Amino acid sequence: MGMPVTVEIADAAAETDGRGSAVVRSVFEYFGYIDEKFSTYREGSEISAINRGELGRKERSRDMETIFRLAEETKALTGGYFDIRLPGPVGKYDPSGIVKGWAILNAANLVKDAGYADFYVDAGGDIQTGGLNAEGEKWSVGIRNPWRASENVRIVRLSGEGIATSGTYVRGSHIYNPKTGKAADEIASLTVIGPDAYEADRFATAAFAMGEGALRFLEEARGLEGYMIKNDRTAAATSRFKKFTAP
Repeated sequence: MGMPVTVEIADAAAETDGRGSAVVRSVFEYFGYIDEKFSTYREGSEISAINRGELGRKERSRDMETIFRLAEETKALTGGYFDIRLPGPVGKYDPSGIVKGWAILNAANLVKDAGYADFYVDAGGDIQTGGLNAEGEKWSVGIRNPWRASENVRIVRLSGEGIATSGTYVRGSHIYNPKTGKAADEIASLTVIGPDAYEADRFATAAFAMGEGALRFLEEARGLEGYMIKNDRTAAATSRFKKFTAP
């Protein structure tokens, strides 16, 4: 799906039991499977076949049905601000806003199921952390300056949480407001920290479409914190976000 993927296992056992490399390979193989099934850029993917009208509801795979179900659930939880239906022609879908976080969490579970507790999985800048890094500290994750890619405006420290950022500074306008059908460009960047990458990713996408109302939604949501960068280059955060920026 055009995303760089990084996997690090910091668990000391990964170096002694000889299985670490095999687990990492299984993670990359899983992401390859996700790409082949859900990428809207691949003509042979299942989602592309659905968008061409070649696959009906009864012919969808179990994973595809799961994503469609989770998308409807997320739409309801966000008051309609999340929708994988594309504006325009009926029957066209782009599940990217929910697939990435879901896939990252599933990939992280492959690492956990192998018996490793200290790791992170990063796909396209959205991350699932587990345990501690090689120095025995929480994982440090930078929030990028939308106008200067080499600069981080904040560093957060995570251990077991997921983090996702939605914005227009890498891929341009690719998130739309389902209620207006227009591109969501009211803010420059929105980072969400959640209990896992799936929760962070789906709510980052939805909240970004809400524009400056994003932080109000995140403030009221359970287990979510957010950091918003506005187009005027000012920033704001939810009241409990600071607990992730402490040394």
